[in-house]
Amino acid sequence: MSLLEKFERYPLTFGPTPIEHLPRLTEALGGKVQIYAKRDDCNSGLAMGGNKLRKLEYIVPDAIKSGADTLVSIGGVQSNHTRMVAATAAKIGMKCVVVQEKWVPHFDAVYDRVGNILMTRLMGADSRLVDDGFDIGIRQSWENAIQSVKDAGGVPYPIPAGASVHKYGALGYIGFAEEVAAQEKDLGFTFDYIVVCVVTGSTQAGMIVGFAAQDRAQSVIGIDASGTLEQTRAQVRQIVDNSAELVGLGRKVRDDEIVINPDYAYPAYGVPSDETNEAIRLAARTEAMITDPVYEGKSMQGMIDLTRKGFFPEGSRVLYAHLGGAPALNGYSYYYKEG
Repeated sequence: MSLLEKFERYPLTFGPTPIEHLPRLTEALGGKVQIYAKRDDCNSGLAMGGNKLRKLEYIVPDAIKSGADTLVSIGGVQSNHTRMVAATAAKIGMKCVVVQEKWVPHFDAVYDRVGNILMTRLMGADSRLVDDGFDIGIRQSWENAIQSVKDAGGVPYPIPAGASVHKYGALGYIGFAEEVAAQEKDLGFTFDYIVVCVVTGSTQAGMIVGFAAQDRAQSVIGIDASGTLEQTRAQVRQIVDNSAELVGLGRKVRDDEIVINPDYAYPAYGVPSDETNEAIRLAARTEAMITDPVYEGKSMQGMIDLTRKGFFPEGSRVLYAHLGGAPALNGYSYYYKEG
């Protein structure tokens, strides 16, 4: 029985996302651990898709019910989340205001004009650049944007950064865990580990609750990319507790079921290390799988390093959750001008 049956879902995605074996990456990492990817980056025809759409499917019914006419959200300059909120607003016929804060100490000349923010504007969103630094919490600039919609006579529907601390923000990734279990039946095996990037927290938190129902939440390895570990861990814990209660998991999730690895977030949120860039190149050159310097590059770096270090026992099957985010690469072109 699904934990989600009592919740309304507005379809924005194509349905279950494919799981593919990555034989050349597996081989490049020694061949002792089988690497697979679940392609949530290919989940929709809406503006290149990505993990945020899985979350927004459970938020949209509430937005429509509320009588809102404008979705209001927040992210960094190259936010995948604000791109997906803009896409959702266009798709359901609402207006959209997004605050794009200077979360990343990165100074590429076209950083605020290409990739995610370009698509966000193309879809008609009112994208407002604000000069504030990185924080996964609730922001004054977002409160101001919500108020500005009211002042103009509109009805705002607030969606927090990453859709994460929204009441329904983790439901989509509880669904992900149920989807994986169904696909494993067809594959004829179960995955030993799931590797996922974590910043605002609801993607991993949803997985933790969903896999806790299958008694294997501790196999979800969160690779932190926030660089604010304590705050991220506290937020994941809060989302896990609220969501477990919301869906009726029937027990409290233990601390040892929340696994977050802090080793790959350096040097800062949104800034790739040399190792991140090498991971991006390796995934691209072995599997033509495109990852970005903010999120997926860091979880890819983590998976590669953990595999090489022998963290996963020989014979393990590891599922890499590809959450999307490739458009952000455009804002970092100087790193990759020679490939």
